[in-house]
Parts: sequence; structure tokens; C-alpha cells
Amino acid sequence: MTIDIREAYRRTLDDFGALVHQIRPEQWENKTPCVDWDVRALVNHVVGENRWAPELLAGRSVPDLGDSLDGDLLGDDPLKAFDTSAVAAAQAAGGERSLTCVVHLSFGDVPGEEYITELFADALIHTWDLARAIGADERLDPELVEACAAWFAGAEEGYRQAGVIGEQQPVPSDTDSQTRLLASWGRRS
Repeated sequence: MTIDIREAYRRTLDDFGALVHQIRPEQWENKTPCVDWDVRALVNHVVGENRWAPELLAGRSVPDLGDSLDGDLLGDDPLKAFDTSAVAAAQAAGGERSLTCVVHLSFGDVPGEEYITELFADALIHTWDLARAIGADERLDPELVEACAAWFAGAEEGYRQAGVIGEQQPVPSDTDSQTRLLASWGRRS
């Protein structure tokens, strides 16, 4: 990966956040490309990931936190909930030890760099999902798309076996990088 993953993650959170601030009141119930998620559920998911990041990067484990980050994390001010969570996640991921620490996930321990990469990829794909759901510009940052695609080439099979992504979508061979990446995550762009 040519871009520092911490920078890629921060930029992706910025892009997602810009879309969150474009959501009109009537759009929170719009369906997204994520099965069974409307816009509010999608944003809540990303806020949840953001709120887990500082805790897990600090060495806490999923059992340590229990169900404290379950349910509605947006409350009455979804914009503030996202902004606060994104700042905390970016700060935690940007820390000096963030790449080398051990992160205790539900399925096992991983290096911090892998965890941050997974957060980045999830947020990037959900940036497109949110843009699609609210009718915003769906173009993702090409540098971030390339970084995600390079990493995901080695991770795709594991994600598919775990059932956390949709089926690979067919695309013509001359398709652009973003469309190929989205198709590998089960999205039809």
C-alpha cells in the first residue's frame, strides 16, 4: 500500500462525514445497498465502528466492553454523534503505537495495522453506500479505491467465507477500479 493506512482511514472518515452532513431529515429512512439497513442504521454502524476503535486500539477486548456499544448510538443528534466518534477513531488510529499494537477482536488477535485497514475498507465501502442512498456523488477518492483494492485482493475470500460481504458481482473486463472494487464487495454500481 503506497498510502499510510492511518491517513487513508482519516480521509475516508472525512469523506463519509461530509456525506453525513448532507443527509436531509427525510433521508434517514432511505434504504441503502446494505441489506436491511436504512441510512440511520448505516450511519449508526459506522459510529459504532468508530467508537470501538479507540477502545480496541488501547488494548481492551470485546468482552471488556460487553454490550456498551450496542443499540442506537446516534441519539437525538446523529451529526454530533458521528463527528465525535470520527475524531476519536482517527486520533486513536493515528497514534504512535496504533500499527504495532495487538487488537483483540471477537475472532482473534490481529496487529493494529490490519484492524485499521479493515476499518478503512469498511468505511470506504459504506461511503459509497451512503452516497447511493442519499443521491449524492458516488465517486470515491481513486487513491483510496486503489489502496483498498490492493489490500482486499488478499482478504476477499476470508470475508466471503465469513459471510460479511455479498456475492461477487459480474463486471466487464474494461470496468474502472471503483466499479471492480464495489463488485468484489457485492455491490452493483
